[in-house]
Amino acid sequence: MSTTTTHVVPPTSTHSHTIIFLHGRGSSASTFCSEIFESQDSSGAFFVDIFPSVKWVFPCAPKLCAEVNGEEMHQWFDILSVQRPWEGDEGQKESLKSSAAQILNVIGEESGGIGAENVILAGISQGCATAVYAILAKGARVGGFFGLCGWMPLFADIQDAMRNEMKTRIACEMPVLLQHCMDDEVVPFENGKGLCNRMRAMGIQVKWEVYPEGGHWLNEPEGMDGLVTFVREIMGKHAGIEH
Repeated sequence: MSTTTTHVVPPTSTHSHTIIFLHGRGSSASTFCSEIFESQDSSGAFFVDIFPSVKWVFPCAPKLCAEVNGEEMHQWFDILSVQRPWEGDEGQKESLKSSAAQILNVIGEESGGIGAENVILAGISQGCATAVYAILAKGARVGGFFGLCGWMPLFADIQDAMRNEMKTRIACEMPVLLQHCMDDEVVPFENGKGLCNRMRAMGIQVKWEVYPEGGHWLNEPEGMDGLVTFVREIMGKHAGIEH
């Protein structure tokens, strides 16, 4: 397993919140940052313009050997198929637990200065699945979570973990937004819908946004608008809201 490098984009005004955003399989922290920061809302604004007081933290997944083709790639855990993530899930456990521990450390570091309620966890694709595991199986405490085109990993393990009253309470009190595009050709829409349904069945209040187009990515501009609204609602609970 290789060492990982976290990519950080500091706020341009007084630091009030931190967003920890996990990239997908085969990407990296810096690559994902440059790509997601090209997204624009309906007014043409970018994330850094909309949220000047936000510190953006992009952890990087380790390089792991993929069992399917023997190649090394950045991935939070090895997986045989993102279309059928439940296949061979026993082999996902060790690396997923290790990645969740990495994310919990990042959350702890960021919470120390501004408080856990001002830290938002986010993820796309396998990064979304990893963040879900960190929250539901490991009890990560943050001010909110949003996930794009993801799925629920190791469902049986998460079910067992959610029998813990404290973990359930933490998850059920957390604002959650999930988005998925119906034309996603990498992670099937049904996998994202399944994640939403399973989280709701656990008592989690999930805001579920579906877009007909956008592929395996954030829909623009409507999906971007949805993320901005969600983040602003979280920010408005504590310090003054940004506009």
